[in-house]
Amino acid sequence: MQDNVIDATPYFLEENKKQALGERRVGLGVMGLHDLLIYCETEYGSEEGNKLIDEVFETIATTAYRASVELAKEKGSFPFLVGETEEETARLREAFTNTGYMKKMPEDVREDIKEYGIRNSHLLTVAPTGSTGTMVGVSTGLEPYFSFSYFRSGRLGKFIEVKADIVQEYLDQHPEADPNNLPNWFISAMDLAPEAHADVQCVIQRWIDSSISKTVNAPRGYTVEQVEKVYERLYKGGAKGGTVYVDGSRDAQVLTLKAEENTFDDEVEATETKHEKPHVVLVETISDLRSTDVTIGSEVGNTCPVCRQGKVKEIGGCNTCTNCGAQLKCGL
Repeated sequence: MQDNVIDATPYFLEENKKQALGERRVGLGVMGLHDLLIYCETEYGSEEGNKLIDEVFETIATTAYRASVELAKEKGSFPFLVGETEEETARLREAFTNTGYMKKMPEDVREDIKEYGIRNSHLLTVAPTGSTGTMVGVSTGLEPYFSFSYFRSGRLGKFIEVKADIVQEYLDQHPEADPNNLPNWFISAMDLAPEAHADVQCVIQRWIDSSISKTVNAPRGYTVEQVEKVYERLYKGGAKGGTVYVDGSRDAQVLTLKAEENTFDDEVEATETKHEKPHVVLVETISDLRSTDVTIGSEVGNTCPVCRQGKVKEIGGCNTCTNCGAQLKCGL
């Protein structure tokens, strides 16, 4: 079906059409991975869990590649793998099967590609599926549950409570279980060490020929040096990209454990309640800014919304804060 979509898609630029039809990339992915591990009573991020994940994604990858070879027998290879002569086509197929990723494939898959070609240059990815996973009630993409009861920022700025169905399902099947002391396989994203997040991504990347979406969740107070080590771990583990999110590092975030409104006023109120004297000056400063004509935003000339001290200037093609260096908007 995904291969047929490539032909059914309207292309508005000739260059896009040439590239899309030449590579015939598709992106098979997953969601509900954490649900699978919970059903298998296996902890996400553990050695046992990573072994199971490796087997699952190996199965997905090899099955997808064998299916694409079968499509090539019926409809032909993706055009960029077809040369002007048989000898050139053979050289292209030989080079394709000797790439780093293809060397992990079973020998029968590589030999079939040399003989028949393959319909799609890339077949796999893992999208975040944040909205669709939440809609159907499963864990999103390859992520562990952020929490089994949390609040999600809706498109209207309101926080919506989300409860994971799988917990209630487990409690219904195990009435003796303590809902406040669930088994270890009900681990959440913030309970995992950042290194465990990174390792899961690297295990999956081994079998994914495109990039994948994964967030390494780090606790509040995580230092720049610690974040650096996570990125190094991802790089050494073979990940094509990575995202590290330190909890509380943004004024507003999509997922939170408390139902706080996604507005600045409530943040100030929470600050006053939670902290006393050390933060009185901060609240007064914010009040002063709001009572003047100071514009806080991402446009050139505004006061930076992150540190509220620097000015936004165009630096290197991006609207950037002169004080904290936050890149707020692409100038393109």
